Amino acid sequence: MRPPFRSILVTIVLGVVFFRCDCEIVQFIFGDSLSDVGNNNYLSKGLAKANLPWYGIDFGNGMPNGRFCNGRTVADIIGDDMGLPRPTAFLDPSLTEDTIMQNGVNYASGGGGILNETGTYFIQRFSLYRQIELFQGTQDLIVAKVGHDKSQSFFQQALYVVALGSNDFINNYLMPVYSDSWTYNDDSFVEYLTQTLQTQLTLLHGLGARHLMVFGLGPMGCIPLQLVLSTTSGCQERTNKLALSFNRAVSKMVNDLGSQLPNASFTFGDAYDVVNDLISNPSKYGFNNSDSPCCSWGKIRPALTCIPVSKLCKDRSKYVFWDEYHPTESANMLIANELIKKMGFNKTSLTQAPTASPAVSPSPQG
Repeated sequence: MRPPFRSILVTIVLGVVFFRCDCEIVQFIFGDSLSDVGNNNYLSKGLAKANLPWYGIDFGNGMPNGRFCNGRTVADIIGDDMGLPRPTAFLDPSLTEDTIMQNGVNYASGGGGILNETGTYFIQRFSLYRQIELFQGTQDLIVAKVGHDKSQSFFQQALYVVALGSNDFINNYLMPVYSDSWTYNDDSFVEYLTQTLQTQLTLLHGLGARHLMVFGLGPMGCIPLQLVLSTTSGCQERTNKLALSFNRAVSKMVNDLGSQLPNASFTFGDAYDVVNDLISNPSKYGFNNSDSPCCSWGKIRPALTCIPVSKLCKDRSKYVFWDEYHPTESANMLIANELIKKMGFNKTSLTQAPTASPAVSPSPQG
């Protein structure tokens, strides 16, 4: 399964739209299990799924919905706060051209990474390159429905969220079964990841992405799974240092890229410090447990996933982690609120840009 804190948000501003569009501002979300809202449930051979109770117990009808959480994701919460519709999972059978234009699309896939090679032992998952290819297919559908000019305006007004990276470390580089673990050292792997992500963000810009939010990583070395596997029973410091290095490198890259690409409003959101403080001082935020999952197999650790025979904690609002990898909705709300406060998100800020340059459509590589 994949880890949890990775990615946490960030960006907005307004590009410009050359053609006015009588359509809602929607989101297109690219990510991993922290943002997946059901895509992996439709991957018949995929091993990373949240399709059994007690996932989703605090969302809607309480049944599993594909979110690796008891409730909402960080992206859900931020979008709700901004008054934006929740994007439909790309593989959801109900997805049509109309729902795309009304709600946007979520391409996130549990186990997916920035790199194509990440998470291969999950058998099926969408890497970021694959998610961008799926987005290109979405654009073709909308162009066929409303024409080039109106579709260009629609895509340039949309908000884009990119939230991946933790799997590239925990389910790739830090596992000796992957060649990346011996091909690179810590510094060169972070550089490789950052350069790959830069290429991918440039591709998205070429496809019309003007308002782009990139999530940074949290303290990956402090998730329950890493604590259980630690020889000291504490956070894995090397893993946390890699997250910090990634955040520094990607923050600079995103800011530089946003200033270089035409009409680009790219922003990087970093919630590492607040998440780290939440884990270190849970009582400060109203939590009483930050080192074990709410949904577990009792004393059998690691539990890896939450299943119907798992035991639930008495009060889910007091636990930082839902399973061995992912935060609870309560923790996600704290993280989302921190990002909203830092970035000043609101729907009004998305509606004030009047113009934009035509988009080109490069093909994803890799």
